[in-house]
Amino acid sequence: QAQLVESGGGLVQPGGSLRLSCAASGIYFRVYDMGWYRQAPGKQRELVAGISRGSNTEYGDSVKGRFTISRDNAKNMVSLQMNSLKAEDTADYYCNAKYNSRSLWGQGTQVTVSA
Repeated sequence: QAQLVESGGGLVQPGGSLRLSCAASGIYFRVYDMGWYRQAPGKQRELVAGISRGSNTEYGDSVKGRFTISRDNAKNMVSLQMNSLKAEDTADYYCNAKYNSRSLWGQGTQVTVSA
């Protein structure tokens, strides 16, 4: 069945880096638009970064210049390189796959930025 599995979250100090990965299975990955969203406690889920099936990218204003999204269609994976992390980046991060009316979510991975 279709599944997205995130990995790479954890605890990091401010200014540090993390790389999140999302492995997709059960879908024809290359036709899906992929994205990373995050949700902090008490806040709405927001788009962090997206990459289309054509590899066009978009970023949330708060992460532009610090985060980079990429995809590997051969490995059915999408990654999010996060640099210069700030305390306000602390959240649960979710992988999303969209194709036409279908939208899939992973279970999330926690990122905590703290000294």
